[in-house]
Formats: sequence, structure tokens, C-alpha cells
Amino acid sequence: MVKTMGLKSYPRIYFELLLSNFTTITSMSLPSAFLPLFAAELDPLGLLIGFVVSAWFLSRIFIELPSGLLANQFGRRRLLIYGLATSAMGVFLCFIANHILLLIVGRALWGLGVALYFISSSAIIMSVFTPDTRGQAWGIFLGLEFIGSFIGTPIGGFLSPVIGYRGVFFLAFTFTLCALLTVFISADIRKIDLKSAPLSKFSLIASLQSLKKWGVVVICISSFSAMLISGGIISTVFPLFLNKNLNIDVDLIGIIFSTRTLGFITATLISGYLSRIFRRKILINLGCVVESVFLLSYAFISSLEAFILVGFIEGFGSGIIWSSLLVLLSDIVPENLIGGAIGMYRTFMDIGGLIGPLLFMEVFYRTGCITTFFLASAVLLLNAALTSTIKYR
Repeated sequence: MVKTMGLKSYPRIYFELLLSNFTTITSMSLPSAFLPLFAAELDPLGLLIGFVVSAWFLSRIFIELPSGLLANQFGRRRLLIYGLATSAMGVFLCFIANHILLLIVGRALWGLGVALYFISSSAIIMSVFTPDTRGQAWGIFLGLEFIGSFIGTPIGGFLSPVIGYRGVFFLAFTFTLCALLTVFISADIRKIDLKSAPLSKFSLIASLQSLKKWGVVVICISSFSAMLISGGIISTVFPLFLNKNLNIDVDLIGIIFSTRTLGFITATLISGYLSRIFRRKILINLGCVVESVFLLSYAFISSLEAFILVGFIEGFGSGIIWSSLLVLLSDIVPENLIGGAIGMYRTFMDIGGLIGPLLFMEVFYRTGCITTFFLASAVLLLNAALTSTIKYR
């Protein structure tokens, strides 16, 4: 167990997981700037584009609640390897996809594999650190994750005109294989106690019991809505709007997305400080209002500079929401129900990611892009109103 705060005292397994986590996240974000555009080439009618993004979340809905059981049943090292191998298979299917359905299957396998990987890697991080050092170690782990997302999107955007969409998918496939190799050859991961400190000890009954509390219901709705917008607007409609409506090239779309991610990262870094000044539900309301206003403003700007500025602020608002929701959940739920509450929180999040692209693409094709921004803005304001009704324990 690690008992000091210095990085030099952290076990080697931590840095091996940092490396595999960074390459995995970077590979995930490489196609972000052009994924809906590539899907549109395979499906000119646009009927199945939303499913390409939604497929990522479909398998996760059934993974989140039994995640602890899986970690104990297969062992954490096996779960890491199975997850990354499944991800590599999914990326390769995206690389060779010549039909929209094959791309959807590839995305589903990719998402399933990443979910399995993060279940096991998170369990290992929690088990090798003591409670007093776990927070810092986890913060660094997540921070590097956001950095991988931050740099992956513009790299994919800049490379796509040079090596093509499929070339970027092959690069993502290579990154995933590197992560798999890191995990496979690690002696420390091989020796890890596969049966200790399971990631999740809650049952389905405990998860359903947590929904008896109104605050948990509201936070689950907020989690659902936030991912509904993230998957439906940011990951699906927004790239199409920038490219098809405003003729912004894919490499520049990558810059806009990276700037938004930078705003998100900034919010997560300072949210802890802000929570000392404001109550967390006030922070969530602030994030909802900021994201609502600047998400809607996407519909009324056209210059690259404006999109970069607005993207940063909108990402900042989103980051405030995501960094505060889970902490607020721990404030209002008794200790014996926190596991079930987190399970429901993540399940609602995945359902939002599944439905969002389908819903907003339907609105996009029926009424136009502007309507989707208005709808998303209204959902965020409704979340703010609901959050105001939460009472602390």
C-alpha cells in the first residue's frame, strides 16, 4: 500500500496503468472530429448516423451494475486484457467498415471493451492506494485521461485530410494494441490480487432502493440529460452543423473540440475550490445556465474565433456539471446506499448516451439544427430547476 503523497513512492503498476489509460483514451478521441462525417459517407440518407454514436453506450448499460461481479469473476488482469482486445477488434472493424452497419458493430465492440478496461483499471487503482492517497492518485489518473482526449481530437482532425478517415482508425487501432501490450507484459499487473477490494459491492436491489430518494432521482435525471446532450449534440449534431452548414474543415473542427475540452478540464480542476465557496447544487445550476446560454449561441455565430471562445465557455459549464454531480450524490445518500446510487447514476448516464444521438438526429433532419440547440438549452434549464429542489442530508 502507498502511504506517502510523493509520485516516487507510487507503485510501478500505477504508471503502467497510466500509460495504457492514456493511449486508450487518445485512441478513443482520434475519430471524434469526423465520426459523423464518415458515417454520413456510408449512409448518405442519414438514417443510421445516430446509431454510430449510440452504439458506444449500448453495451455499457448492461455492464455498469454487474461490474464488480465481472471483476471478481474473471480477475482484474483478464478483464483488462479482454477489454482492450475487444476494443482492438472494434477499432479494426471501424477501419475496414464499408457499410454503416459494420461501423455500428465496430463502435459497439469498441465501447464494450473500453468499459471492461476501465472497470478493472479503476478497481486496481482503488485497491493499491490507501484512502489518504487515493484521491491524489485518482485525480492524476483522470487528469491524464482528459489530456489524452484533449490532444486526440485535433490530431485525428489534422491527420484525416492526409491519411483519410480509415488511416486515423488504423492509428487508433495501433494505439489500442500498444495499451494491450503494456497490460499483457506487465509483471506487476500479473501479480495483482485479483480477489481483493472489488470495484463494486452493490446489488440490483440496493441500486433500486437508492431511487427511493428524490435527490438521487434528480441527479440520475441530470446525469441522463447531460449525456443526452453530450452524445446527441456535441458528438453527433455539432460536427455535422460545423461541416455541412458552415463548411468548416475537419481539422478546424478538431481545434474547436479541443478548446471545448480545455474548458472542461479547467472546470474540473477548479470545481473543488469553487465548492468551498458555493454549495454543490448551486455550482450545478451555474454550470447548467452557462452551458445552456453558450450552447444556444452556437446557432448564431459563424467565425472560427467565435466558436473557439464559445466552445471553451460551453465546455467549462459542462465540466462544472460533471465534476459536481457525483460529489453531490455522495452528500445526499447514506453510506450504505452510495454504491447502488452510483450504479444507477452511471446506468442513467449510459442510457442518455444511447438515446441522445438518435433523438437529436431525428430532430435535426425533421426541423433543422437550430431546433436541436434550443431543445438542448431547454433541457439544461429544466435540470437547473430540478436540482434546486434537492435537499441535503
